[in-house]
Amino acid sequence: MSDESLTPRRAGLAVASLSVGTLLNPLNSSMIAIALLTLRETFGLDVLTVTWVITAFYLASAAGQPLMGRLGDRFGPRRLFIFGMCVVVITCALTPFSPNFWFVCAGRVALAIGTATAFPSAVSLLHPITSMSRMSSPRLLGRMQMANTAGAAIGPVIGGVLVTTLGWEAIFWINVPLALIALVGTRLFAPQDAARSREPVRTVIADSDIPGVLLFTASLVSLLVFLLNITREAPWPLLITAIGCGALFIWRELSTREPFIDVRMLARNRRLLLVYTGFALFNLVYYCAFFGLPQFLEEHGGYRPDITGLLMLPLAALNVLLTPFAARFIERRGVRAAFLVGGVWLVASAAFMTLVAWSVAPIVPLLVTAAMGVPYCVISISMSQALYSSAGRESAGVATGIFQTSRYVGAILSTTLLGIAFSDGTVPASWVEVTIVATVLSVALLALIARWRPVSRTD
Repeated sequence: MSDESLTPRRAGLAVASLSVGTLLNPLNSSMIAIALLTLRETFGLDVLTVTWVITAFYLASAAGQPLMGRLGDRFGPRRLFIFGMCVVVITCALTPFSPNFWFVCAGRVALAIGTATAFPSAVSLLHPITSMSRMSSPRLLGRMQMANTAGAAIGPVIGGVLVTTLGWEAIFWINVPLALIALVGTRLFAPQDAARSREPVRTVIADSDIPGVLLFTASLVSLLVFLLNITREAPWPLLITAIGCGALFIWRELSTREPFIDVRMLARNRRLLLVYTGFALFNLVYYCAFFGLPQFLEEHGGYRPDITGLLMLPLAALNVLLTPFAARFIERRGVRAAFLVGGVWLVASAAFMTLVAWSVAPIVPLLVTAAMGVPYCVISISMSQALYSSAGRESAGVATGIFQTSRYVGAILSTTLLGIAFSDGTVPASWVEVTIVATVLSVALLALIARWRPVSRTD
């Protein structure tokens, strides 16, 4: 069938295939939370060390999402999507045979790179799909967003069942058939990439700002390793390295023609900078609960991984149920009102998490995760809308890439915080410490987002 026109059926199958690929990143972000204790027991790790299986994934995702978006524009989104799914298949078939934990972390890095190709490629492919099929782009994009949300929601449940029945290896194997479905479906039904001129490798590397990506990653890794060891003998040279790499990164971004992160754009747009800072802070609080609570329930509460996954389900599942209501609230009352409601609820929910330290009876974590699910929905949608209204059209693609990076930075910092808090054991006292810090950070977030102002009443 010619790509000049797509039937609704073929367009639907193309979007379904792309959606399967885009859900792999949130699915693997959430499944791993249930496997942390099992990985610790299998490889004989402490809490500080096991967090690198999360950190490695998010570091690669933070650098990979904006970079893959550029590569998709240069080489073609369909071609890049298929390449990414091939990386996922090979990585997830081999990683379960890792001889040690650090090979598992390397597998998570490769998995992050493969899945990072999916979302920017899928969004780019929506343009030719909608123009050729004459279907509504919001309708097709809505299907893709629902798949991503569902991936995050069911991740703890799937992860719990797989880890309990087949072991931690299964959270990698499950990606193989999913990636193959996405790969084959996209190859059969998605439209071909437009013809592109060949360019020298040197030009591609220069325009991708590889030095900027490396400096950004080096600065973040050095800072994280320093923070993870701060309770022992603090490695001050790493802090100096982090500051030095950070300074070089800013210099590089100000001097290069195609920066990895447009520092000048951030300096000009204070409203956008507030959105990024707030989003990173919000994800720091959210992932403290998402990654910390499963470890506490399994180690202190004695729950099996599959039961822990069910207890975590309300946190992400409520996002699916409440999304239409939150969207209507924003339409009627505006982004700032949603920010304030979500921020106040987040403060209360973070403090409410303390109850788990006193009782791990099933009803308590279920109520806690349900309470956290509400602000997760409201603030996430509000942040996306604030991003849309704060970013200029000419820089919307770059702005979206940085927005995703700020999410990963928050998630990475949460694993560092949990590693420090749980370094003396996953006990009620350490969980209280986590909730106190989360509550303080929630108050800081509320104060920050209260400063955001729309540029017009339509925001």
